[in-house]
Amino acid sequence: MPFKILHTADLHLGQILYNYYDRVDEHDHFFAQLVQWCEQYSPDALIVSGDVFDIQQPSAATKEHFNRTFVGLHRRFPHMAIVVTAGNHDSASRLEADSPVWGLSGVTLVGHAPANDAVLEGNPDAMDRYIVELPQGFIVAVPFMTTSRPAVLQALLDRVAERNSDCRPVVMTGHLAVSGGDFTGHGEVGTIKTVDANQMGHGFDYLALGHIHRPQTLGYPLNDEYTLGTEATSAATALLGTEATSPATPQPHHTYPSGIMRYSGSPLHVSCDEAYPHSVSLVDIDRHGGTVGLRRLRVDELRHFYTLPEAGAPPASSFEEVMQQVNDFCRSHERGYIRLRIDYGTPLPPDFAQAVYTRLEATGNEVRFNPKTIWENINDSGAEAKSLKFEVAELQQMTDPMDFIRRTANLFPEFDIEELEADFDEIKKELLCVS
Repeated sequence: MPFKILHTADLHLGQILYNYYDRVDEHDHFFAQLVQWCEQYSPDALIVSGDVFDIQQPSAATKEHFNRTFVGLHRRFPHMAIVVTAGNHDSASRLEADSPVWGLSGVTLVGHAPANDAVLEGNPDAMDRYIVELPQGFIVAVPFMTTSRPAVLQALLDRVAERNSDCRPVVMTGHLAVSGGDFTGHGEVGTIKTVDANQMGHGFDYLALGHIHRPQTLGYPLNDEYTLGTEATSAATALLGTEATSPATPQPHHTYPSGIMRYSGSPLHVSCDEAYPHSVSLVDIDRHGGTVGLRRLRVDELRHFYTLPEAGAPPASSFEEVMQQVNDFCRSHERGYIRLRIDYGTPLPPDFAQAVYTRLEATGNEVRFNPKTIWENINDSGAEAKSLKFEVAELQQMTDPMDFIRRTANLFPEFDIEELEADFDEIKKELLCVS
């Protein structure tokens, strides 16, 4: 009997984008599509591989959003197992505390990572709490672990092998960066801690990974070709009470040999740097050690990211031109996130950002502002050019004026940094005395 799963990860519920915009309606738009996929494909299990929440202490409203959504999924699809593991953004303790209650509904929440000693000593009870056995296959539910522990992973897989007398497919989860992946959108190359693929153990047919937001099957070429659908789905409306568009037509079915490792990717763009399609993975495995079938289900995001003007056109060179771009977009698009490309020498008024925010408020904030402006045509190069590339959000977070001065010191050789630091220290002392 084949084992069919839907694999997603990195929901980041409760994310407040650019410190201003909540994304509840965007997540509900995704969940509506997820409902239709469950209806259409009847998976045996839904796996969420970590980063359920965006922060470790989500608000009560965010937790209610999670509860409402996953209770709704369980009620509508009671025969579908739901397995959720903690990621590095989640509180393992908080997720684990809710696990017994969710277990009454057949939903598995795993927060804490396996204890080394208990697992390596062969304690079956300690190992079996991370193993979900279904008639169609096994799921080894491993949450985020702060360190690489290949021996623990292999011990869990060996325990499944002992129990798997009828060669059912084996799926394992993980939340980490595996070497060889495409980490686009996750910072500069070389700044991400990775784990070698050979440390993930052997004995799984499919490794359901989270943490990296770009969908990809490790060791295979990227393919981001999808076709979008547009029809409404009554199933999604019945569950969530919201209008939703039909999910995309899936990519053609591909097959792989047993033992593949895959990032489903995040269902939403978590930042503007994730300029690639996002998806959910539909996986079917015929038998343990057999063939893994994969379809990528493209997520139709409620709000896409746009750059104004588009790539290839010259950047805006006046305040009036910037606002014209913004006005034109608002007239031609119902919603979206916009990021501006501006010539570095463009004079802008002090209330420039506020002017953009005010214009977008007229759309009911359906059109939203990404304040990380792209500055172009900076004449200097090398270290000097890099020092000028401040983003608005970065400047807003600076609390010490000397932070800015130190980082631009090479542009102003006439300044005596030590003298400036002494002057600022003196001012601070005077202010403290006054207070």
